[in-house]
Amino acid sequence: MRIVVAITGASGALYGISVLRELTAHNVETRLIISRAARYIIRQETGLDPDLVAGYTPFSYTEDDFDADIASGSFRHDGMVIAPCSMKTLAAIAHGYAENLIQRAADVTIKERRRLVLLPRETPLSPIHLENMLKLARIGVTIMPPVPAFYLRPVVIDDLVRHTTARVLDQLGVKHNLADGWGDRYRLSGFTSASPSGSGPKPPETG
Repeated sequence: MRIVVAITGASGALYGISVLRELTAHNVETRLIISRAARYIIRQETGLDPDLVAGYTPFSYTEDDFDADIASGSFRHDGMVIAPCSMKTLAAIAHGYAENLIQRAADVTIKERRRLVLLPRETPLSPIHLENMLKLARIGVTIMPPVPAFYLRPVVIDDLVRHTTARVLDQLGVKHNLADGWGDRYRLSGFTSASPSGSGPKPPETG
């Protein structure tokens, strides 16, 4: 498989980094775009050097590189994910305003009817944000806010990030062993369970 990954300047750079690393670990060919704002956020939130993150894949681009292969619809790939996705980027995509490579690659993904997954990071959401999300959802774009799953009883931040990463890979059609489905064993691979038995979290009671 071949997946395009973009990291924008919204909070939550860990999501994009985690998705990129897991795709690589599962032998998926990746193309990475890190925006200028994202480079700052990566340093602030993770302490990592953005160039180190770019080194997770042999194919990385700046947001100004319109000569990149992913700027063309003739470049075939299996989907694109923007994690996290800023409201500026989401608005640009919703209105076909391709000012940089991230927006152009997303625009191409839509017109070629390929998978596009957006992880918007903002709260509260204004009517403008919601209208832009609805516009994209109606044409098949997956709007996937990184909502924490507390039924997993997360202990550390990585537990939350891994769960969202697993959900993203599901949406992209990438087979993985990060997490079981809800009807299986309620398990997140590598999850640090808070239960004394170490057997993992139990599903919540209903009714």
